[in-house]
Amino acid sequence: MSKTTFDIREIMRLLTHRYPFLLVDRITSYEKQKTLTAIKNVTFNEPFFPGHFPELPTMPGVLMLEALAQACGLLAVLDSGVRPESGFILYFAGIDEARFKRPVIPGDQLLLSVALDKQKRHVWKFKTQASVDGELACEALMTCVLKHPDDNRTFVAAEKAE
Repeated sequence: MSKTTFDIREIMRLLTHRYPFLLVDRITSYEKQKTLTAIKNVTFNEPFFPGHFPELPTMPGVLMLEALAQACGLLAVLDSGVRPESGFILYFAGIDEARFKRPVIPGDQLLLSVALDKQKRHVWKFKTQASVDGELACEALMTCVLKHPDDNRTFVAAEKAE
């Protein structure tokens, strides 16, 4: 049986993001080449709250999308086996049909759900949703690509190569 949950230390071994831009706190479930569910605990100490509606602290929508993109990245790196030390980075390449349904405020726990829609060579497409207490906060279709920043090489997972 393969591992399905990951704590913050394990996430930091999988992604190159760091504070204040690491927006995934825990992976609560992972099914290879299918889905990943993670959480982002939203606290008043987030660096964006003092400037994003000081009287009504609200998590910026673009950061909800970034948290979803990081969850997509985690699914892709777990599936592909690529790790930060390889030099390859999963770049956010596109977003479609983004919708915001409710504000996210301090004290909320953002549940990040991503499902692999398609993967062909180095391009990954995902269906994503972020929710709080079962209520949809944000959803989008996301496209990511695994590339090496120095020479623009692309990564192809051996078991997925065509």
